[in-house]
Amino acid sequence: MQKNTGKPYEHFVQSLYQAILTSEATGLGGQKNIIVETNKLLTGSNGVQREFDIYWEFTKGAITYKNVIECKDYNSKIKLEKIDALDSKLRDFPNLVGIFATTKGYQSGAEKKAKDRGIELLIVREQNEDDWVNNEGTPLLREIIISMNAILPARISNLEFQLPPNTTLPRNNARNDQILINNLESGDSYTVYDLQSKLLKEHDDLEGEFEKEFLFKGKVNLPDSEFLILGYKINYTIYKTAVTEINIDFSKKLRGVIEFLNQGKKAKIYEEFVNYIDN
Repeated sequence: MQKNTGKPYEHFVQSLYQAILTSEATGLGGQKNIIVETNKLLTGSNGVQREFDIYWEFTKGAITYKNVIECKDYNSKIKLEKIDALDSKLRDFPNLVGIFATTKGYQSGAEKKAKDRGIELLIVREQNEDDWVNNEGTPLLREIIISMNAILPARISNLEFQLPPNTTLPRNNARNDQILINNLESGDSYTVYDLQSKLLKEHDDLEGEFEKEFLFKGKVNLPDSEFLILGYKINYTIYKTAVTEINIDFSKKLRGVIEFLNQGKKAKIYEEFVNYIDN
C-alpha cells in the first residue's frame, strides 16, 4: 500500500472492508449480494450528483442498507472540518450511513462531531507492533515453526536364511508381512516387514549399507508352509532422517487492521480469516 496518494488507500480500505463484510463473523457472510465500489456517484435528494470514495450495500429481507466511506490517508489526525465536510454531503442522502476511515486517528472535536452525527469512525491501517501484544502487554502468537522428522525403516536388499543340513527352502511368493520368523531360543516372533523397523532401532544416528548375521534355532512360517532355520544373513540400508521445516508467519498473512473506534473493537484481516478483538 502506497502512502499519501489517495487512490491506493481507497482500494486498500475497500479490500479490507470487503473481507470484513464477507466474513462469517459479521453475520453477512452467507449473502451473495454485497457490493463494494470505489468512487461511487450518487444523486442526492436535491438532484445533485456527489462522489463518495467507497460505497457498499446489501439487502436483508426487504430492506436495502446503503453505506459510504470517506477515506483520508493523512499523516496527522483528522480535524473537525473533515467530519463537517462528510456530514454536509450526507445531508442530501438521508438513507446513507456515513463512515470515515483514516490512518492516524481523529482530533477530539472531530470525534465529538462524528458521534453527534452518527458517523462511524475507523482507523484503517497496516499492522504495527502493537497488534502483536494484548491489552495486558502479553505477546500474541506471531509465528509457528513446525519441524517434522521422516524416519524411514530399513530397506532390506537381501535376506538369506541359514538352513539345517538336508533342508530345502520351499518356493513362495509371500509378502514381507506374511513371512513370520520365530526364534525358538528367545521366543521372539516377527515378520520380515517388522524386521525393517527392528533393524532401524539397532542403529543410533547411523546411515549407510550394512550386513549382519543372526544365528539361532528357529522356524519360518509361510501362508502355506513352514521350515526350520539356523538363523539368517541380511543386507539392508539405513537412510538419513529427512527433516522438513514448516514456517507459518502470521504477520505475513495479515493484510491490514481496522479499528472501530465507536465500538471499541479491532479487526485483524488475514488472508484466510478475520479476527475480531476488543481494542
